[in-house]
Amino acid sequence: MTDRSKGLDEGEATRRLALVGPNQIDPPRTRSVAQIVLATIREPMFGLLLAASGLYLALGDLAEGLLLTLAAVATIVQVVFQEARSERALQALRDLAEPMVRLVRDGVERLSPARSLVPGDVVLVGEGQRVPADGRLIDGELLTIDEAALTGESVPVQRAPSLARDRSGAIFAGTLVVSGQGVAEVTATGPRTAIGKIGVALATLETAPAPLQKAITRLVRWLGLAAGLFCLLVIVTYGLMRGDWLEAALAGITVAIAMIPEEFPMVLAVFLALGAWRLGRHKVLVRRGAVIETLGGATVLCVDKTGTLTENRMSVAALWAQGVRCAPSAKGASDPHPLLVAASLACAARPVDPMDRALSALAGPPADARLERVWPLRTERLAVVQAWRRADQSLLLAAKGAPEAIFALCRLAPEEMVSVRAALEVLALEGLRVLAVAEALGVVDAPEEPEAARFVFGGLVGFADPLRADAADAVREARTAGVKVMMITGDYPATALNIARRAGLDVEAGVLTGDDIARLDQAALRTRLASVRVFARVRPEQKLALVEALRANGEIVAMTGDGVNDAPALEAAHIGIAMGRRGTDVAREAADLILLDDSLASIVGGVRLGRRIYDNLRRALTYVTAIHVPIAGLALAPVLLGAPPMLFPVQVVFLELVIDPVCSLVFEGEPSDRDSMKRPPRSPRASLFGARQIAHGALQGMVILAAVLALYLWGLTWMSAAQARAGAFAALVVGNLTLAITTATGRDGRLLDARHWVFWTIAAVAGAILLLVLLTPGLAALFRMAAPSPGFVAICVVAGSAAAGWAWLPRMVRRT
Repeated sequence: MTDRSKGLDEGEATRRLALVGPNQIDPPRTRSVAQIVLATIREPMFGLLLAASGLYLALGDLAEGLLLTLAAVATIVQVVFQEARSERALQALRDLAEPMVRLVRDGVERLSPARSLVPGDVVLVGEGQRVPADGRLIDGELLTIDEAALTGESVPVQRAPSLARDRSGAIFAGTLVVSGQGVAEVTATGPRTAIGKIGVALATLETAPAPLQKAITRLVRWLGLAAGLFCLLVIVTYGLMRGDWLEAALAGITVAIAMIPEEFPMVLAVFLALGAWRLGRHKVLVRRGAVIETLGGATVLCVDKTGTLTENRMSVAALWAQGVRCAPSAKGASDPHPLLVAASLACAARPVDPMDRALSALAGPPADARLERVWPLRTERLAVVQAWRRADQSLLLAAKGAPEAIFALCRLAPEEMVSVRAALEVLALEGLRVLAVAEALGVVDAPEEPEAARFVFGGLVGFADPLRADAADAVREARTAGVKVMMITGDYPATALNIARRAGLDVEAGVLTGDDIARLDQAALRTRLASVRVFARVRPEQKLALVEALRANGEIVAMTGDGVNDAPALEAAHIGIAMGRRGTDVAREAADLILLDDSLASIVGGVRLGRRIYDNLRRALTYVTAIHVPIAGLALAPVLLGAPPMLFPVQVVFLELVIDPVCSLVFEGEPSDRDSMKRPPRSPRASLFGARQIAHGALQGMVILAAVLALYLWGLTWMSAAQARAGAFAALVVGNLTLAITTATGRDGRLLDARHWVFWTIAAVAGAILLLVLLTPGLAALFRMAAPSPGFVAICVVAGSAAAGWAWLPRMVRRT
């Protein structure tokens, strides 16, 4: 009996060591609580809080010193909470991204997680897949395997099925199957594999930050430097003007705390993690977090036909042989049509391709013959040829593939192809996918290449693949959003046009074939791409030419792909999208996104969600910029004006503890604008957070600063500094909350929407704490405040709301 529990541990190690790499995602690895705490302690904000706490203790103010220490601890707790929230989202993605293998147990084939493999299991491996564990081939074809990941050798090697335990049939985890398919028995998993023994160091690798994360880090670093310089300026100015250097140090630290926008990296990390999680719930798995920013700005979606616009649920719909069209035999019929028998002989023994499955279901392989050799599909020969050794020792060669390829194998004369092409055109105009079939009989020995044999044309097989129920709606939504949808397929042109027309694509410019693309130069191709939306008989490598031409036209390109040869196009596209169900591991590794259900509707949903994430992230960063202007200004202006300080570290910390959850909970959860998919994509040159957003945030912040500072200075003329400070601080808190909700809700949001319960909860807690501070003498003393008159508080609340909510008025006017 196999030790299955031990195998699970080894399989888990396989996943941790990234040995099967295709579905790995870029978000950062899990950090322990201790690592998070250490990282937080190293942050400037934490150091400033501790410095302020030390100064208060030096001044003999034990209560305020302990309060700031408690605030520093609260900062750590909040960071741990946000990290945990992000990590839960990332773990959900990792569960979705878990590598799967085709496993055979008890004679039944199933799709199972790679981590469940144990020695003795039997798995199916095929072209474009990573080998999930060490094993040996026991059946199938001759495999060509790229072992560069293990040996560093760039030249692929060949492995043949063998029952002997020698290297001829050995395959190794992490290597790539370039061609062929076979059956393998697992011999080692996890750290016991060849690559596992040398790959333990992979577990310690850290993922490099995304470009957007680097940009935000640079921005925070520069603002931190500016905060440090202002801190020194305030200390010197305050000390020289008033002679109290301890108070000067506190004023300088307050300014530094107010100016450091430590929320920027946190907001970005939370949005990217939760955005990736939300996309995962929409069947779009994010492998590279930075692509979330790009997804909402896509201007072109290049999609395959089969499985994306259609269901990839093939059924044999029509046969054409010797000038006669007929229906296929019923499943299980004792006398299947000879054309079906010939076509099934060119199918894989364990079919994965939907067309192979459909043919094998109607006519299986012969009982009196064994498979001797396979010539797989190649770029120069779009057909599969298989050689069968029959009981009389003669060889039968069966071929199926693109009609043009079969015509070439049969060496049909032009006059012989007239009726065949007419039948082919009729089947294609009906939207059927058409394959041609041929046979070579009486062959003694298998030739090196099938072209050497004399093939006889057998006929045509038409496959029906229903259009997805949601395809037309998805195309309509994409076109409404200003996104061009292009269909790129290897099918016959008439078939491609039929499906494109039914799906709602723009077909006025006709179809461009792979041969047309080969004849056009770059300039001519760019011109044709301005109008053509349907591409047929396109070879995988020609997708790269299409992507490069689209990029040269200034488009933001999202490209789908599933094959080994699609990898260059996926890499070249701004957004590479691999098919999760039928895609190869190579395509997944090259892609930015993995489409779990292969549906166009999921891609369009991802664009919609990408626009939402982009809009909400931009609003959050604008809000952070805006609210730091009055905080920093109110910490600095009274000192420069010779007035009593308005803000002290404990008050700034209170505001920060409100800002952080507002950013990560309210802004991130805000739904899309109603017109988000009715406006054209943003300009490719538009930055997420540029000068326009900084200016807009600064303007909002300056209005709040002017209002609160005026209230404070006015209050100083007829009441104590503590009372004026309390009223002005209330105005600042209310302005902060008002700014948050008006910025978060976008152009068509409503303040009292039930979906904003998180914001109103935060607002209620903040208001209750502020009220408690004003009404409790001990707490008021810690905050350097005293309860002002109710009238002054009311004026401050109204003024704070108005100063932050003025941007809401144009939206109300537009709605009326």
